[in-house]
Amino acid sequence: MAAGHGSNPLSHVVDGPTIDLPFLPEWHIPPIHVGSYVFQPTRFMVMELVVALLMLLVMIPLARHVARVGKHVPRGPLNNLAEALLLFVRDGIARPSIGGHDADKFLPYLWTVFFFVLFSNLLGLFPGGASATGNINVTAVLALMTLGTVILAGMRQMGPVGFWLGLVPHLDVPAWLKPFLWVLMLVIEVAGLFIRHIVLSIRLFANMLAGHIVLTVILGFILQALGSWLIMVVAPASIAGALGLYFLELLVAVLQAYIFTFLSALFIGAAVHPH
Repeated sequence: MAAGHGSNPLSHVVDGPTIDLPFLPEWHIPPIHVGSYVFQPTRFMVMELVVALLMLLVMIPLARHVARVGKHVPRGPLNNLAEALLLFVRDGIARPSIGGHDADKFLPYLWTVFFFVLFSNLLGLFPGGASATGNINVTAVLALMTLGTVILAGMRQMGPVGFWLGLVPHLDVPAWLKPFLWVLMLVIEVAGLFIRHIVLSIRLFANMLAGHIVLTVILGFILQALGSWLIMVVAPASIAGALGLYFLELLVAVLQAYIFTFLSALFIGAAVHPH
């Protein structure tokens, strides 16, 4: 049986087939049987479904309201906040990075990525929650989606061959040296294209995982001091430190959603408008 939050303060940053809610017994996620195949959902998978549900609950009513009245009319703080974030991604990220006309084509993807990362990050700050973005598999898929968008957008703009050839900058070198350097630069630029997206996934994963590990370790000091007079000193210090770190993690959650979306838009813009 997997250890719960009470026995292992790091359990909520590790994926597993259980969900631990405050003041409730550890719940084992039931497996899904498809014929002879048994599929075991995990904690992060459930969190991703919760994120998808939250996005639908926020975006569908907002979209219907805008479609009905032709423009957004203030109707509650949640709608106003959602609209402000949507406009921020459009005017503060997409259009400056990609360009006004071309940016709007990629807005649905950028909006989806931003809110998925944001909600995933914030869910890990709730008791019993977990950040799916603290899993390298999740961030790798997000980066792979951006890579696919970059390649498809570039190939659509310049053609299947022109996109890859366009990765090589102009080489002002002697003619006899140009073929060798051109091939070398093509290999370097193609490798750089993939490396940038690998780093994109690792950056988000590492930031979210590290923050949650530090937070749980600080709270874990309380467990280590149980049964000792040190609990009178350790508990207030740990709680104060965890509270301060919690607000820092709240900032990091929003910042990482912005950074991932901004870099995605930047990579798309570089593919659509090569220099």
